[in-house]
This record gives sequence, C-alpha cells and structure tokens, in this order.
Amino acid sequence: MQLDNRARTLLKALVERYIADGQPVGSRALSKLSGLELSPATIRNIMADLEEMGFVASPHTSAGRVPTPRGYRMFVDTLLTVETINESALEGRLQNRLQSSSQQKIITNAAQVLSSLSQFAGVVMTPKRESVFQQIEFLRLSEKRILLVIVDQGGDVQNRMLLTEVDYTPSQLVQAANHINQHYAGQSFDQVRLRLQGELRQLRDDMTVLMQAAVEAGSDAMSEDADSNVVISGERNLLSVTDLSSNMNSLRQLFDMFEQKTGLLQLLDVSSKATGVQIFIGGESQLMPMDDMSIVTAPYEVNGRIVGTLGVIGPTRMAYERVIPIVDITAKLLSSALSQH
Repeated sequence: MQLDNRARTLLKALVERYIADGQPVGSRALSKLSGLELSPATIRNIMADLEEMGFVASPHTSAGRVPTPRGYRMFVDTLLTVETINESALEGRLQNRLQSSSQQKIITNAAQVLSSLSQFAGVVMTPKRESVFQQIEFLRLSEKRILLVIVDQGGDVQNRMLLTEVDYTPSQLVQAANHINQHYAGQSFDQVRLRLQGELRQLRDDMTVLMQAAVEAGSDAMSEDADSNVVISGERNLLSVTDLSSNMNSLRQLFDMFEQKTGLLQLLDVSSKATGVQIFIGGESQLMPMDDMSIVTAPYEVNGRIVGTLGVIGPTRMAYERVIPIVDITAKLLSSALSQH
C-alpha cells in the first residue's frame, strides 16, 4: 500500500518515538518530531487515514496513537534506518566469545552473545547433521524379528527393530548387510533409497523387501538423531519487559514454546530458507504466540552451506535499528567460527 511522503514521515516518527518511550504519541509531539510544518488539524487527518489503513491504533485511554503490527511491518520494511555500529569493535568482542574447541560451546556462546547484546532472548538452531551411515548389521532375534544395527560416521550406534514377513536365515542376513555396506556405506539412507529402486531388481524378492525395510527404518533412526535443536539464552530478560510481563497468559504461552521448542524450530527453519536478516512481527508468523513479540533472525553457514538460523526474540517495541546489525554480524561470525572448526 502506497503512502505519500508526509504519511511515511509521520508514521516513522510515531514508531520511533513509541519504541523509545512506550507511550501513545499525540499530534503535538508528532509535529515537533517529524520536522514537517503542518497544522495540528492536517496531522490529525493524516493520522486518521493511517488508522483507517491499519497502521496505527488509538488506545481508549489516550488521545495519542500507537503502531499496530502492520505499522511495525511497514516501518521495518521501508522506513527503518539501520544503526551504523562499529563493526570491527563488535567483531572483536564477539570473536573472543565464539572461539572454542567444541562446536556446541560455540553455539551456546552465540546464543549468550545475542542475549547480552540485545538484552532480550537469544536463540540458535543447531546445525542439522548429515545422516550418513558407515555400516549396518542385521541380528536375528527370533522368527521374523530382526535387530538392525546402524553405525554412523562418528561411531555412534543406533538400533531399530524390524518385523518381517519372512524368517531369514543368519547367512541371508549377513549377505544382505554385506551388499548394503559394500555398495552404499558413506551415503545417506535417502540416497540409498533412490539407488535401491533401480539396483535391487537382480536380487531375490525376499532380500529386496528386507533391504527396503532396513533403509526405511535406518532413515527414520538417523533423521531422529539428526534433528536440530534450539539453544536459548536470556529468556528471563523477557520477564522485565513491561510490554510482555503485563500479559501473563501470553508470556506463559511464550515460555511453553521455549520449553516445547517445536514452534520455535518451525519458525527458525522457515527463516533458514531465506537470505539475510528476516523480521517476524507479532502474530503474522502464526508461530509466535503473542502480538507483542517479534523475532529477528538470520541464517548461518558452514563452508558456504546454510545449516541453521539464529536470532533475537523480544518485544515488538524493540530497537530494530540496533538489533538487526547485532543479529547480522553474529550470524557472519558464527559462520566463520564453525567453518574453521
């Protein structure tokens, strides 16, 4: 929706003032803040238009107005001037925190850095591991019950039970395991599934069924093990944010989301498919439980491949111009630290 320059200037002034002090902004204050030489009546007319378009709202108890989620969206998309921060000084502070012998420690430190710099909650989605197996083995437990043993490249072992239609002999199980290990070791089960479709026709049907069952079970086992997790730091900071702590029901929903992590993972997964900094405002993401809550995210890479997302969760009334560069630089430094690891 197109706004003329006067409306854009007034909306920008209103959002910036509301972010700064959290109070509804009146026409008189807007006249001073915007630098526009407009009569109070003209300003009131423009604000009425902005309200009708859904960019601002009037609290019942005040003559001033506050931005709506739609107003914030317009602000961050087209009106925001991102703060110029001393990148080298910030990088110097961050690099010390993002050096460790452990990948998990680097990720935990990144979440803490985001939290301490923003004073809100920092979140990092851990990298998804490639579900590649090194070796499998079949163990006959009883008639038509087989234990599938999967060893991944790191030496970790996963077990899965297979219930079969056929009672396989130990020698058949060894033959099937040898075939898979010889031809497919070092690949993901998804890759194996594709290759098996074309390559198993020459084997006996019973063996084909067994191998396909093993690939399905192995894929499930490895994907469960490789599921991303979320590291969260600074949740307690949100309890001291007035905009959030005044609504205990929504705050409870938010902490439920932190505990369950599934909704947060979905949100971070969505933002990992985009490039650069993304901003999700209030309920527009349908994964955040509160209209008064926003999340600023950026994907990070390892050796040029996007493997996860990090971000800051805070009130909709946050200083975006300061939080955006913090998230952006942390993502770049985390990418660098993990790529060198």
